[in-house]
Amino acid sequence: MGRAVHVPFSVVPNANEDNLTELSQAQRRPLSELLRVSPVADDLACRFQEAGFRLALVGGSVRDALLGRLGNDLDFTTDARPADVLRIVRPWADSVWDVGIAFGTVGCQKDGLVGESVQRFQIEITTYRSEAYDRTSRKPDVSYGDSVEEDLVRRDFTVNAMAVALPEKHFIDPHQGVRDLASRVLRTPGAPEDSFSDDPLRMLRAARFAAQLDFDVAPEVVTAMTEMADRIDIVSAERVRDEFNKLILAPNPRKGLALLVDTGLAGRFLPELPALRLESDEHHRHKDVYEHSLIVLEQAIALEEDEPDLVLRLAALLHDIGKPKTRRFEPDGRVSFHHHEVVGAKMTKKRLAALKYSNDQVKDIARLVELHLRFHGYGTGEWTDSAVRRYVRDAGPLLERLHKLTRSDCTTRNRKKASALSRTYDELEQRIAQLQEREQLDAIRPDLDGNQIMEVLGTGPGPVVGEAYAFLLELRLENGPMGRDDAVAALKEWWAAQG
Repeated sequence: MGRAVHVPFSVVPNANEDNLTELSQAQRRPLSELLRVSPVADDLACRFQEAGFRLALVGGSVRDALLGRLGNDLDFTTDARPADVLRIVRPWADSVWDVGIAFGTVGCQKDGLVGESVQRFQIEITTYRSEAYDRTSRKPDVSYGDSVEEDLVRRDFTVNAMAVALPEKHFIDPHQGVRDLASRVLRTPGAPEDSFSDDPLRMLRAARFAAQLDFDVAPEVVTAMTEMADRIDIVSAERVRDEFNKLILAPNPRKGLALLVDTGLAGRFLPELPALRLESDEHHRHKDVYEHSLIVLEQAIALEEDEPDLVLRLAALLHDIGKPKTRRFEPDGRVSFHHHEVVGAKMTKKRLAALKYSNDQVKDIARLVELHLRFHGYGTGEWTDSAVRRYVRDAGPLLERLHKLTRSDCTTRNRKKASALSRTYDELEQRIAQLQEREQLDAIRPDLDGNQIMEVLGTGPGPVVGEAYAFLLELRLENGPMGRDDAVAALKEWWAAQG
């Protein structure tokens, strides 16, 4: 392990001719980033200093400061034990929580004046520590350390193993993290095998950081991820899910997903993804489903309007996972995937439930997978108004996402075909808008409610009311709004036919 480097934060440690040019530009940012948060960070550090303890900004906060993107979520490390941390921050912070205290972490919230505005800071303070998993445990054993250097060696990657001692603002970089940051490479402070054995989730973090920061993963790290992929099995589904979500919501999820598939990690918790790499031969040709799915994901991301949409992105990634199970080789040389959307929806539900996604997320993502082919029955506009209404009814609140998914699912290189599909979908959306304006499609209901049905039939609550409601809903979908008199007449006719 290299000797710790203590220098003013405005000075570049471990620079060489190859990375000095890149670093010199980046190093103009961090001091101003730290100065921005100094009113809060320095105030907190002085309180620790007065109590006889040390405090340093650490990990992702330092990395992001060097990248010029430090936010208001700040991570600190200290030699103070958790009880001492609580004693120091309780009189200072606006609110304090200790849900992570078993792992040495205390959280708090503090409003601070930055320039002329008051900003809210989310702060986590963790006692110097080292932790390791045994071969069967899902939780780490925590032991506390006595120095920041000891704490940094247990960090996941060198770019996250840097610290800034406060309030003096001395930069601490014992593992040349700033060099790797300049080279945009992910390495571990020690042997990657030791790091991943300590916490196997770090293998997923490597893929996540590759996707978030567009960094490359060092060859020795990729090798360790491949050889140790089965170690991810001891990590809880919830932790895997949360890390995977961060990857999916990153600016470039393809890079992280490819790493998960290539190392075998995806096969441990999302085997349906590598299964999309279907083999083909010269007699039976079809699209590369895996590559197609990644392109659909990228195209869906391009259609997002504001924040990243987890439901849309997962639906785009998983929309074709039913294809491997439904693949058939036809006599004419074609390959078919009949009903893969229905099979895929069931597979999606099962996999996402195993990863502990919420019931609403499971339902919505699976529904989008099930509906993603519906548009292809539209042809060149042959759908009746009734079919359009049913499309809207079946999509429900997912309609806008279904629009984006359907458009993203066109990955043909034939520009003429792609343009024709786009125009046809434009026409469908126009028809939906026109019907929406006339009929309030987003609230399709029968022309009579349950109470009115019971009044017309002269009956009380019971199964027959539900049957009558379903009958009137079908009429509404088929014919559009009927009006009360016509609905009453139709209901009476239906009731007479029931005997």
